[in-house]
Amino acid sequence: METTATVQRVGQISVPVKDLSRALDFYKEKLGLSLLFNTESMAFFDCNGLRLMLSLPEKDEFAHSSSVIYFQVANIQETYERLVGQGVTFIDEPHVVVKMGQTETWMVFFKDTEDNTHAFLSEIQI
Repeated sequence: METTATVQRVGQISVPVKDLSRALDFYKEKLGLSLLFNTESMAFFDCNGLRLMLSLPEKDEFAHSSSVIYFQVANIQETYERLVGQGVTFIDEPHVVVKMGQTETWMVFFKDTEDNTHAFLSEIQI
């Protein structure tokens, strides 16, 4: 039985926030994402073609932590050191999670201002 994939790519991810102004500052100023636009209850950022929506939950049932988003960066150690200097809360330090052939995948987990856990990842040729 032949099937055709319906999903082609992820176009937008929503992250629930408690304080939109505080979250706007974090994602724009600390992570350096490009703000597309914002309203009183939502903000939209561009992350290399993927839209990231920060939103105040419309109902209590949506007021929970988001899924972990893995942001790819060129230099994980440099990103880590710069953001530690800016007061970003990290859960751990950059570390290798897998080595495949001549490539190491490095990760480090952090908290945003809304207590969501996310990560940075880098793939490094060795």
